Amino acid sequence: MELIDFILHVDVHLQTFANEHGSTMIYGLLFLIVFVETGVVVMPFLPGDSLLFAAGALAATGIMDPVTLTLLLWFAAVLGDNCNYWVGRTIGERVYTWNSRWIRRKDLDRTQLFFAQHGGKTIVIARFMPIVRTLAPFVAGVGHMNYRRFFAIDVFGGILWVGTFVTLGNFFGNLPVVKENFVFVIFGIIGLSVLPGIIGFIKARRTGPILP
Repeated sequence: MELIDFILHVDVHLQTFANEHGSTMIYGLLFLIVFVETGVVVMPFLPGDSLLFAAGALAATGIMDPVTLTLLLWFAAVLGDNCNYWVGRTIGERVYTWNSRWIRRKDLDRTQLFFAQHGGKTIVIARFMPIVRTLAPFVAGVGHMNYRRFFAIDVFGGILWVGTFVTLGNFFGNLPVVKENFVFVIFGIIGLSVLPGIIGFIKARRTGPILP
């Protein structure tokens, strides 16, 4: 329940943390969350898009510098993805014999299916999709995707993802209508984030699975 409360009221929690611990610590906290959400395959439930939006809104109040924030979280996202890639590459296809509560086989299968449909651009698209965002680099590593290609695509996808949501938060996050209805904004961001996955799942069900 505490995690759900944090996600739905992330703006309030970030503001409180910044007031109590200062700007240096809030940079560190945001870096850690983004790194773990993208770099630890068993942590796909941490907030991503909504966190970036809220961080951008907080930066607009003067607590953080928007450019520094964007570059720092871009680095965290790329570093996380690369760690995730190498963990997947090290473990290899043994992971497909697992079906734990932390790494579910059906989530891995759906991510692999997404790769089969969209190829390398999955790394960019997945940035905007919860759960898939965390699993995509891991699956890329398991499948031994060429690392140079993965890194180049990931760097682009990282700045696109972080830059988009931090900028949106910076410009619109402090509008009265947004601040007064922030929970609904979070629901809207989550809804838009999962929409591509829902559409892809429906298409896969209609056309039949690509995976054996």
